[in-house]
Amino acid sequence: MRLATLTSGGDCPGLNAVIRGIVRTANTEYGSTVVGYRDGWVGLMEDRRVDLYDDAYMDSLLLRGGTILGTGRLHPDKFKAGLDQIKFNLDDAGVDALIAIGGEGTLKGAKWLSDNGIPVVGVPKTIDNDVAATDYTFGFDTAVSVATDAIDRLHTTAESHNRILIVEVMGRHVGWIALHAGMAGGAHYTVIPEEPFDIAEICKAMERRFQMGEKYGIIVVAEGAVPKEGTMDAGLGEKDEFGHTTFNGMGQIIGDEVKKRLGYDVRTTVLGHTQRGGTPTAYDRVLATRYGVHATRAAHEGNFGSCVALHGENIDLVELEDAVAQLKTVPEGRYATAKAMFT
Repeated sequence: MRLATLTSGGDCPGLNAVIRGIVRTANTEYGSTVVGYRDGWVGLMEDRRVDLYDDAYMDSLLLRGGTILGTGRLHPDKFKAGLDQIKFNLDDAGVDALIAIGGEGTLKGAKWLSDNGIPVVGVPKTIDNDVAATDYTFGFDTAVSVATDAIDRLHTTAESHNRILIVEVMGRHVGWIALHAGMAGGAHYTVIPEEPFDIAEICKAMERRFQMGEKYGIIVVAEGAVPKEGTMDAGLGEKDEFGHTTFNGMGQIIGDEVKKRLGYDVRTTVLGHTQRGGTPTAYDRVLATRYGVHATRAAHEGNFGSCVALHGENIDLVELEDAVAQLKTVPEGRYATAKAMFT
């Protein structure tokens, strides 16, 4: 059997571990070969293929961040218009099945290919942990660890200067990174997209800390957070070609408003792409490897139109349709637990 694989969407710690898991499992368990397509769906359409071998280089990928295949995004209209070319390229390369590694958008693309007769198995990837069909996605633990480390460091400098520090983390539609990093890092307030914030409540919490003698505060803000209607004017960014809203820096907006209302020294730190980069954590390496192994087995067993998923301690298969049915948002009860720690 000959497999193909690609990585699409945003890069994510653990992608190379998945690729390694696919190549090694295909070789050792089945004697199969693997071809990789560079730069995601664009590379598949333009036939940017490279053979992947179970060699010393592949073995070294476990601790390497990013993706050796590169990644990218392709507008859905261009993607769908290229169906015939995709089929031709896969047939020309002798590919029997495609393993697509990516987040919600990639998995939707994989489902569409499956619906159009291409044998596909999906692997869920996103630092946002917003794929509903799986308990956790690889990359999330690394992103939370990076954010938590940053918060840990900001505690000491904030306390030394009697400052309020805003930490903006990734999270366009969901607040999993903010929620976990805020709890792990001992933030004094966390703002997530799922629950619109009241700037007055944030200011009240910070003022209370200073009145109690705690002369600093840490506020974690997910980039996609929005204020309650009528509480403050935050503005909205423009839409990009994929329909995503470009953000205006919600962390800075909140910081400016807190400073204006309270008069304290307020500084903002935007972690940005540091959360995506670097060496994946041990947890993410293990989860990504397991995904690669099970996706390869699923392809060889003919379980096409499926996606690997973590349920408890087990890796299961779910339908691609179920994997992309909805975003996994932070439940109200989980945020209520975090709110119990706000001071």
